[in-house]
Amino acid sequence: MNNIDYTELLEAVIALASVLITTFIIPLLKRKLSAEKLEELKKWVGIAVTAAEQLYGSKTGQQKKEYVLSFLLDKGIVFDAAEVATMIEAEVYKLTKA
Repeated sequence: MNNIDYTELLEAVIALASVLITTFIIPLLKRKLSAEKLEELKKWVGIAVTAAEQLYGSKTGQQKKEYVLSFLLDKGIVFDAAEVATMIEAEVYKLTKA
């Protein structure tokens, strides 16, 4: 009887699976996690902006912005300052339109 060695075939299948995982699955998971983090950040920015508006009323926007940034830091949320500044402006716009 012929004994067939499947070692090379198995190695090729494992190599192909590794390439597929690193090329498609890992980036897909990263995008999904990034999207979830972004949604979570938006939620907390919205809460903080609403709280700042309620707490500080007629005070300057800078004080309110500092409150929002401090609130996010206290929650342990890591963020890009420019991105959060844009989110804050969008939330303030929503509040003024409501």
